[in-house]
Parts: sequence; structure tokens; C-alpha cells
Amino acid sequence: MASTPVSIHPAVLSDLLPGSRVRDVALVIAGAGLTGLAAQLTFPTWPVPVTGQTFAVLLTGAALGMNRAAASMLLYLVAGIAGVPWFAGGSAGFGGASFGYLLGFIAAAAIVGKLAELGKDRKVLSTVGIMALGNLVIYAFGLPVLIAVTKLDLGTALVEGAGKFLLGDAIKIAVAAGVLPLAWKLARPSR
Repeated sequence: MASTPVSIHPAVLSDLLPGSRVRDVALVIAGAGLTGLAAQLTFPTWPVPVTGQTFAVLLTGAALGMNRAAASMLLYLVAGIAGVPWFAGGSAGFGGASFGYLLGFIAAAAIVGKLAELGKDRKVLSTVGIMALGNLVIYAFGLPVLIAVTKLDLGTALVEGAGKFLLGDAIKIAVAAGVLPLAWKLARPSR
């Protein structure tokens, strides 16, 4: 009986890279490092700064897939708590008004990563959708901690902890919605 060749389709962009365990470890570290670098693109605002972190988190999710992306954000969080000064503006440590957003990075990267594994990062519109969902997940984790730490009422917290980020997040989503589908087209040209 002749065997039928199996067509292997990469789940996410990073699957196009050769390797296995070593590649995966390097990708997890690179995703955490990218997020740490993006955190240094900071515009100080109270009580939470505007940074490039969310772009890095969502891009890492889409590029690495669920497990590697979640591991990458967990590494970012644990290393930052342990003292690596790569949270916003070179800060480190546990707690603060921004800490819930950092926790949300893990969940958002995992969700965006899973959706990317299902091919939702191949088209502009679906990429916009998964990136917007990822941002909502980050807000869902960040706002309760922001309220608990700052004692802001819900309306003020929504403005200070989400509303003022909407324009910047829309720009980051637009960039990702252009970059990811283009990267797929460049990586897998039509035959």
C-alpha cells in the first residue's frame, strides 16, 4: 500500500524556522526580550504609562503560537519581578497600578497565539480581530488591579486605564494587521 505524502502546514510564522527545542527556547527568550525592549518606548502618563509593550505582546502571540507566546510572557513577568529592569521605563518588581496589565500579557499572548495557530493572522481583517481581542484581554486583567491599587471609580479607571490607550492601540493593531499577512505572503509565495 502506497503512503500518501503528508502536507505540513506551519501553524504560526515561527514554525517556518528550522529546529525544535533549541529554536523554541530561543523564540521564548526573544519574545520576552522584544517585550522588554518595547516597554522602553514609554510615554509617561498617570497612572499607567503608554508603551510599546502591547504591540510586542500581540505580535509575539501571533508569531510564536499559544504555548511559546505564553511561556515568553511568563518569562518576561517572572524576570521583571526578579529584578530585570525591563518593565515600562526600566522598572522592575512586583505590584503597582500596571501589574494587572502585565498579568494580562500572558493570557493575551496565549489567546492571540491560539487564534494564529488557527490561521486568523493570515488576512488583514481577521488579524485586526485577534489583535483587538488581545487588547481587550489585557484591559480585562489590567483594570481590576488598577482600580484596586489606585482606588479610582470604574468610570475614571476606564478612561485612565483603557480610554486613553485606544488610539495608540488602534495604530498598533493597524501595523500588525499589515505586517502579519504580508509576512505570510513573503514567507510562502504562491506557486
